[in-house]
Amino acid sequence: MPLNALRAFEAAARNRSIRAAADELGVTPSAISHQLRGLEEALGLKLLHRGAGGLELTEAGGQLAPDLHAGFTRIAGAVQALRETRRQGPLRLSMLPTFAAHWFSPRLTRYPFERAGFELAISTTQDAVDLTAGAADAAVRHGQGRWPGLRADLLFEESVGLFAAPRRAEADAAAMRAALAAMPLFLSRHRRENFARWNATLPGGPIRPASVIEMESADLALRAAMDGAGVALASAELTRQDVATGWLVPLLGHRVPSGGAYWLVYPEGMAADRRIRNLARWMVEAAQEDRTPAPPAAEV
Repeated sequence: MPLNALRAFEAAARNRSIRAAADELGVTPSAISHQLRGLEEALGLKLLHRGAGGLELTEAGGQLAPDLHAGFTRIAGAVQALRETRRQGPLRLSMLPTFAAHWFSPRLTRYPFERAGFELAISTTQDAVDLTAGAADAAVRHGQGRWPGLRADLLFEESVGLFAAPRRAEADAAAMRAALAAMPLFLSRHRRENFARWNATLPGGPIRPASVIEMESADLALRAAMDGAGVALASAELTRQDVATGWLVPLLGHRVPSGGAYWLVYPEGMAADRRIRNLARWMVEAAQEDRTPAPPAAEV
């Protein structure tokens, strides 16, 4: 049976009025009448007739209406419960592991967890979770900011450069170039084009690392560089804290745009949620603080 026709009958039976049913469902009275005729034809039964006081149920209509009312009430209750769960629970935030480890986590000391409306449930994945299907409430994504059905708030544009542990850095550019020829270069498999562009535009000509090791994520590449295994091509914005704490140093003073940016994304229907507004405001402000000029790090 067509669901719209059953819904039209339930509303008309409950209100005892085609016009009242039309107002409730946001359609015209003629649309309700059309749905009722179609339903009666499909069933081969008369469900309603006009009486002195308005619509009256036939015996068949009286048998059908209570169960339909109970069914649609349960559907409405299930939808409302889902909405309340998403509104009242912690905001489920998904993000890339590299972003979580190198940008988000170092800034959590400044996050107001103690305030109502700032509760979070954080998960990480390399995959873009389906926000419209409810897999999470919001996510941090890398790209151009265009995802159908989602609103995207820009956090920051991204550039890439070469990084290494301080003990692997040489005192001058010439010595660093020579050292790179004996070291492996670690990079995420998504950074192939970035490295080609970075190397092609490197002042003084391209370098030739001892080997190029592609890894599943940029986080793995950065961990290898931090451990002194070689150098990594990585996001200058994501490694800002790693450089500030002395885990990494930038090499050769050369960066290029990655061609993408980091965005906080969420369904249009979540835009009015205060948890989304709170998180978006905090993340945008944190990203703006990063753009405030800091004392220059030593580059070799």
